[in-house]
Amino acid sequence: MLKAVFLDDEPLALRQLEIYASKIPSVEVVASCTSVTAARAYLKQADVLFVDINMPDISGLDFVRSLENPPLIVFTTAYAEFALEGFRVDAVDYLLKPFSLEEFRRSVDKVSMIAEMRNAAPARKPFYIKSGAKTIALQLDDILYVESMSEYVKIHLAGKPEPAVLLYSMKKLAEDLPADRFMRIHRSYIVALRHIQEASASSVTVDGITLPVGELYRPGFRHWLSTRPVSF
Repeated sequence: MLKAVFLDDEPLALRQLEIYASKIPSVEVVASCTSVTAARAYLKQADVLFVDINMPDISGLDFVRSLENPPLIVFTTAYAEFALEGFRVDAVDYLLKPFSLEEFRRSVDKVSMIAEMRNAAPARKPFYIKSGAKTIALQLDDILYVESMSEYVKIHLAGKPEPAVLLYSMKKLAEDLPADRFMRIHRSYIVALRHIQEASASSVTVDGITLPVGELYRPGFRHWLSTRPVSF
């Protein structure tokens, strides 16, 4: 589902965007706004911002330039002369008013393709570990859990019968792995959160293997459990 925010100072233009979006099941309208102040509050939820260029308080171009981490951008305007400037700020598309449903649909298709590529890229980006004189490249999605073995770590991988055994500090690995995807649950274990099959305050199951949650790590793990939309 492509989450969209619409920004235009003309209510009729916003209504037209909403009508078009309602005809495309893959688009979810997060907000329709007539001011940049209102739109800014919703941008963290958005995959794409459809924004008019010619607005009274600040131009759409200047607004986009002011954003530190903008979503994908599609400019909508009645003025063709702004097209080049729009693409200079890395806009995905530029819709010249009045535009048709098919033009809007083609723009949505373009945005969706780029959004999918963006979302897929981090998952397949290699994670590099330097072990002694070797540098090992691993896919984060393949890591099930990590087990400490004194000065070594055993990295258990999906689809691999044997773990990768590396000379590496467990503490450093816990710091290097992305905190939104991995959690240290015991002095001897780091677990990939997405691979947890069952969980309680004192144990987790990953790939059919039950791992303990150490007392020191239980408060943090309980907090993570409490944020899950569905209980284990």
